[in-house]
Amino acid sequence: MTAPEYVQLKAYARQDGFFLAILWVASFASYIVGLTNQTLAMAALLMAVMTPFFVANRLRKFRDVCREGFISFARSYVYTILVFFYGAVLLAVVQYLYFAYMDNGYLLSSFVKMMNTVEGKAMLEQYGMTQMVDDSLSVMAMTRPIDYALNILTINISLGFILGVPIGLIMQRRRIEE
Repeated sequence: MTAPEYVQLKAYARQDGFFLAILWVASFASYIVGLTNQTLAMAALLMAVMTPFFVANRLRKFRDVCREGFISFARSYVYTILVFFYGAVLLAVVQYLYFAYMDNGYLLSSFVKMMNTVEGKAMLEQYGMTQMVDDSLSVMAMTRPIDYALNILTINISLGFILGVPIGLIMQRRRIEE
């Protein structure tokens, strides 16, 4: 890969990482609102599951428009990793801002409300998880906003390395040598 090709790859990956971040931010916002609205909770799940298909579609557009329909596995893998990286960084910034300045304990109190319902208590007792959930909620109460953001950042970057393999294998197209 030449230097101009690498610059082009990074530029398209940044752009598509921005679009991925928009998808993830919409999913995150739908998740937060979905704590009280089941339709938005399902929308959040659907957007999260759409992630590999969205990235594969953006890779296909990059391959067909910029690479004249051909791309190696290695290049498509690097592209996928970069898209996930840029999207994850932007999502982490948004999540940090949300937890630092907007949440004010809303997420934790929503979980506590769910666990304090009759159904929630019965389920926890049936599975013997009451103490574990109480411990988890107390840990969540002590977690700093930056820790939430860094945790999700790490998960999403790791997801890029993992999902990059099947996406890269499926989307690669080699030139047929004559």
